[in-house]
Amino acid sequence: MIVDVSSQFSLKRRRFTNIDPMEAEEAKAKLAAAKEKFGREIRVFETSAASSSQTEESITEETDEFFEFTAEDYYRIMNAKKEDKVLKTRKLKEAEQAARRSRITKTVIRVRFPDNHTLEATFHPSETVQSLVDLLTKVVARPELPFYIYTTPPKKQIKDTSQDFYSAGFVPGAIVYFSYNIPKADDASDAKSGPFLQEEIMSLKGLELLTKHAEPVESAPETIPEASPPVVQEKKPAEKKPVKPKWLKL
Repeated sequence: MIVDVSSQFSLKRRRFTNIDPMEAEEAKAKLAAAKEKFGREIRVFETSAASSSQTEESITEETDEFFEFTAEDYYRIMNAKKEDKVLKTRKLKEAEQAARRSRITKTVIRVRFPDNHTLEATFHPSETVQSLVDLLTKVVARPELPFYIYTTPPKKQIKDTSQDFYSAGFVPGAIVYFSYNIPKADDASDAKSGPFLQEEIMSLKGLELLTKHAEPVESAPETIPEASPPVVQEKKPAEKKPVKPKWLKL
């Protein structure tokens, strides 16, 4: 079977999206400016309607494989029982917990809005949930309206914003949901229709992908000349000297 090497090179190049390097640099500059302004990394992307929870009572159906008892589950339970048998002092437990916390230096929080947009921001695990609320106050389109954040399922409003992300169980990352806290009798329909983020923040949408997929300009592949096979010199058989028979007498 004859394989065309040139066609293989062309197929590989088609898999990559050509992105203007100048456009990628502008995206990096915008993300850096947002990080400097808000003091943390921020990015915005859009999620599909299927993955976004719009209703307050959302039920996630799992497949049968999710409920299968695997060997990994068995060993995890056995290890947990062994750890329970070991008596640990309070100071030892606190030291182990502090060691685990010290190894984690970043947590990624994603805030999903009713219009299927997601705001992603990085925090230190020792920061409080109030720092997330403060960030949302700076980036939402209508900061004058009261709002709250919650987790789901089941829907649980986050009321204690004084606890840090580690204590709240938001390490190494978490997804929370945003909602305006206004009565239905008021002008709630306009607020819930969006947009939920400011135009400056919405301009960051998709910039992370530009910086990741940006590639330098490819130069033409160098053609390597085929090396000629080495010349093997044939060895001539060694000439045998004539041996005079013993019976021959001169």
